Amino acid sequence: MTRTPLRPLARILEARHKGENPDAIERENLRIRHEQMRDRSRVRAESRLLVLGLCFFCAFGTIGARMGVMAATEPTEPRAAATGASIIASRADIVDRRGRLLATNIETHSLYAHPHQMVEPVRAAKELAKIFPDLKEERLLKDFTGTRKFLWVKKKISPEQLQAVHDIGEPGLLFGPREMRLYPNGSLAAHIMGGASFGREGVHSAEVVGTAGLEKYFDKELRDPAREGAPLELSIDVTVQAAMERVLDAGMRLMNAKGAAAVVMDVHTGEVIAMASLPDFDPNDRPRPPTEGSPGDSPLFNRAVQGVYELGSTFKIFAAAQAMELGLVNPGTIIDTRPPFKVGGFRIGEFDGHNYGEISVEQVIVKSSNRGTGKIALAIGRTRQQEFLKALGLTVPTPVEIVEAKGGQPLLPARWTDLSTVTISYGHGISTSPLHLAAAYATIANGGRRIAPTLLKQSGPHLGDRVMSEQVSAAARSMLRKVVTEGTASFGEVPGYHVGGKTGTADKPKERGGGYYKDKVIATFSGIFPAENPRYSVVVTLDEPVETSGKKPRRTAGWTAVPVAAEMIGRIAPLLGLRPQYDLREVTEATLVRQ
Repeated sequence: MTRTPLRPLARILEARHKGENPDAIERENLRIRHEQMRDRSRVRAESRLLVLGLCFFCAFGTIGARMGVMAATEPTEPRAAATGASIIASRADIVDRRGRLLATNIETHSLYAHPHQMVEPVRAAKELAKIFPDLKEERLLKDFTGTRKFLWVKKKISPEQLQAVHDIGEPGLLFGPREMRLYPNGSLAAHIMGGASFGREGVHSAEVVGTAGLEKYFDKELRDPAREGAPLELSIDVTVQAAMERVLDAGMRLMNAKGAAAVVMDVHTGEVIAMASLPDFDPNDRPRPPTEGSPGDSPLFNRAVQGVYELGSTFKIFAAAQAMELGLVNPGTIIDTRPPFKVGGFRIGEFDGHNYGEISVEQVIVKSSNRGTGKIALAIGRTRQQEFLKALGLTVPTPVEIVEAKGGQPLLPARWTDLSTVTISYGHGISTSPLHLAAAYATIANGGRRIAPTLLKQSGPHLGDRVMSEQVSAAARSMLRKVVTEGTASFGEVPGYHVGGKTGTADKPKERGGGYYKDKVIATFSGIFPAENPRYSVVVTLDEPVETSGKKPRRTAGWTAVPVAAEMIGRIAPLLGLRPQYDLREVTEATLVRQ
């Protein structure tokens, strides 16, 4: 900026020459300079006021717009409390197909301590040991009198325990709010639910996460705030599940079995209506995984999904159905089942050394002939047999929605030889789960369409690719019905409900050293009902059953699994809305009573 001097020399000399006062020139220049400074200050101030005004306008405009948006939206409840909002504490409920509660959250409290704030740590330790018998007084005293500034005493306590601790009056004992997972039905459907525990924890809240079963599989969905409280609807029916578990438990004890599994499935939708594995556990107090012994003996082991067993003669209907589908046989085709019959140098025998002679394909299934089924399987061939079993879903884990399903990988032969083809046809040399078997029988029952088992409620039929024609499906169902009316599953008849099915008794393999036990079996009954127009498939599997009412112990499925399945069907069929159908021709006498 160029500054003009207040007393310019040229003007001073000129003024003196003219006789004027030079001081007037200085005063005039000083006045002009002050006016210029004033004008610049005014412009600067006006600019600042303009910028400040624009800032206030934008701020109030933003606030006003936000208030307008909030006024125009629907009012909703907050999704999380202010305390511990960084931890998602809420978890959606789980309900059965009729909306009955299977899992929910309840409000409770945790108990923690600040030892440095305690007044009477010795008394506090003694009183807490009385309230919580699982806590050791010596350990508490050591923690309370040590150098620790914080420690958890109990992660969750009941209201009664909270009041008892409160009555101690110790300022160093503090409570934190909690939500814990509650399973109001206790051990009912325990292996389906799995269980939940605490994830991230703070003194003000804790994250509830799934640890097993369906709770872990749907953990992300159940904790999603976008659900806005909508429960997860399952295909399970609580009443059917309870009846099935009661019958299965009684049957397991009556048949002296070490374990049991059962599945009831809708053959058109794939919905698992009930599924159980025994022994079970209470998910409210889930036990720790075993550190020794066989994992299969743990109550945490899901025999219905994880348990892969040789399911014996229940597989014979698959060989007959495939052969009929290929046009190799029909129900009346005669098969020579007379000995000898060797494959790969191994003799194929019958149960108890039977010789059924020349019998039809239908009688092969009814009498459960190993030789007859093996000869049918050889006609089919190993490649086509593998393709058919794959189409039924018997070579991969089931897609059911629990994390343990991946552990149910079927065991297949390393080399699929002719001998493997024969033994697999009658359920040996291949190991699958009871759930696999229930889904495969559902395919036969629904007209030949593959279904995928699911634990989620479905709105209608979900039929997959066609595996066999409706005619073959109907012929196979007729054979299964005759197994109950004429064959090895005669104890499976339920008055009013026409049951079809197949028995399977397989020697149990040794866990170590190879080979099979001579006196331990896996007994299975796989059935459908009503046989003429099936709606449900059912599978009952008993681990090492022994029926001891006779002179000799009996272990076959006809004496063990079948009576349990019949009692189960008789209990659950009315609960499923099935009305009994009686054949009036069986009524031989009638008495009319007039009142």
